[in-house]
Amino acid sequence: MTKQFLDRNAAGEALAQALSTHDLVDPVVLALPRGGIPVALPVAKALGAPLDLLLVRKLGAPGQPELAAGAVVEGDPPQTVFNDHIMNAFGLTPDDMQPLIDEKLVQIADRRKLYLGSRAQVPVADRTAIVVDDGIATGATVRAALKALRARNPRAIILAVPIAPSDALAELKGLVDQVVCLSEPQPFFAVGAHYVRFNQVSDDEAVALLAQVASDTDLKKRGTS
Repeated sequence: MTKQFLDRNAAGEALAQALSTHDLVDPVVLALPRGGIPVALPVAKALGAPLDLLLVRKLGAPGQPELAAGAVVEGDPPQTVFNDHIMNAFGLTPDDMQPLIDEKLVQIADRRKLYLGSRAQVPVADRTAIVVDDGIATGATVRAALKALRARNPRAIILAVPIAPSDALAELKGLVDQVVCLSEPQPFFAVGAHYVRFNQVSDDEAVALLAQVASDTDLKKRGTS
């Protein structure tokens, strides 16, 4: 089924409606920035769940930074996932990648501070972790994020996206407990082709959206105190 969404917020509202029929134990919503944030916000609001980020950085091959030799995902400890065929093609070992990994971890820490300030990372152990993005193309980035998330011992992982190609979802299903995808177009051209408005999400917009979540949380706490 092919579907077009007005914008990321509308896609998030549609995802929230789809997720509302699921039995979710102590859910936490994890957005892949930046495009996943405006999609995840209405999901978190509808479920009454905290919203956090799942920060991942690609590890580019030497001389070809757009070619993913792997990815590093924040965590304690951080998790690194390698694409073995790329590593082998370039004759690389994990030790060879360590300087780049360290550089990307600094970028991840800076990005978390920019987006969330001093807010602590939301625990996911024994909770239903709902990973949200604005769509999936190849699935390489989200694959790394899901593998790393599993190491944090969630009760269950749900991948929730508005749009993705069926073949990419098939490769990801073994990494999650459930997939919620609203549209799997064939043929698949690009995520943005299935939105009326698909402007790049700026850092300022991401910060404003996440501040809105923090404000809502503070109001709920005051209301129950």
